[in-house]
Amino acid sequence: MSTAPTTAPGIPGPAAPPLHGVRVLDLATLFAGPLAATMLGDFGADVVKIEHPTRPDPSRGHGPAKDGIGLWWKILGRNKRTVTLDLSTGAGRDVLLRLAADADVIIENFRPGTLERWGLGWPELSAVNPRLVLARVTGFGQFGPYSHRPGFGTLAEAMSGFAAMTGEPEGPPTLPPFGLADSIAALATAYAVLTALHGRAATGRGQVVDLAIIEPILTVLGPQPLWYDQLGHVQPRTGNRSRNNAPRNIYRTADGSWLAVSTSAQSVAERVMRLVGRAELTEEPWFATGSGRAEHADVLDEAVGGWIARHSRDDATAAFEKAEAAIAPVYDIRDVMADPQYRALDTVTEVPDPELGPIRMQNVLFRLSETPGAIRWAGRPHGADTDAVLTELGLSAPEIDALRAEGAL
Repeated sequence: MSTAPTTAPGIPGPAAPPLHGVRVLDLATLFAGPLAATMLGDFGADVVKIEHPTRPDPSRGHGPAKDGIGLWWKILGRNKRTVTLDLSTGAGRDVLLRLAADADVIIENFRPGTLERWGLGWPELSAVNPRLVLARVTGFGQFGPYSHRPGFGTLAEAMSGFAAMTGEPEGPPTLPPFGLADSIAALATAYAVLTALHGRAATGRGQVVDLAIIEPILTVLGPQPLWYDQLGHVQPRTGNRSRNNAPRNIYRTADGSWLAVSTSAQSVAERVMRLVGRAELTEEPWFATGSGRAEHADVLDEAVGGWIARHSRDDATAAFEKAEAAIAPVYDIRDVMADPQYRALDTVTEVPDPELGPIRMQNVLFRLSETPGAIRWAGRPHGADTDAVLTELGLSAPEIDALRAEGAL
């Protein structure tokens, strides 16, 4: 494993984070692969982001920018050292193979066959480093009739059934306004990489991770395939209602706010109905199961919605909390940033940045008591660490200049 430094000059990091010494080469773009590398970097991996010399990761230009600096990249590129390298050139290929020889993980999301066309397929990579883990993240996987197609998270959200079951009953299928499938795939990729690294500890050998973005989102959608297989059941669109329990919906308060109520547990459902003055409904035979309550959602929504409509957000929330019933306000990002629970957890944390000054972004995914993760720096400029990384590799300044002159860097 690499012993290269895992913090940028002048930026302190946590002592001995759990992935210290793991080197990751991030060759991927938009968004699952790079986000998986970010997650590994958050817990100490030395992530080296490889970008084309003239076509940087498109996330640098996605979404709003400040002073010409893309803000999304500040999150996606955090804890990564940035290097430019044209892998399609012979010189670029040679440098990548030298980097791979000292790496633990490569994450890439080129269409199947692209690395092979450049002479950087698994046979070549594993030859220089038999312990390497190669994570290949694509829309449809490395084989099958769709493997050659370009794939993005939006297609996975459509093909998985997510869009078909999301939206109002009489409305169209609904796509999420953010990278849901990519984010789920990123979590799955990070999990797969760590699993492969753990397996390597026993076998001494690396392996290929083949992750298709269309698959992880299907896993998190629940037992849809099993329901269809055994019952022919196809889940319809139900808006904010659930087919599994009720009351479960969004309700408007007297002061114009919205509150979300969930009653997945039977005891919570009973407490809610007592709170809103409809305890007699808990005696109905159908109330004893979540599916039975879901079949009577109109009655339950009228009871809960009518009660909430007569109360302010604060009063309704306080009453539900006193009754030990589950309720939460519907937030936008302004509310998230001000919420005392998020503040207590430091969920959105401040990070110093040389380009923009102090900036706030989502913190690492979870807290470890002994070896915590940390944001050591935000996304760095395109190619900022090229010379430093190649110098660590053993290249001299004239050699680096020559590579730059021929367009490899």
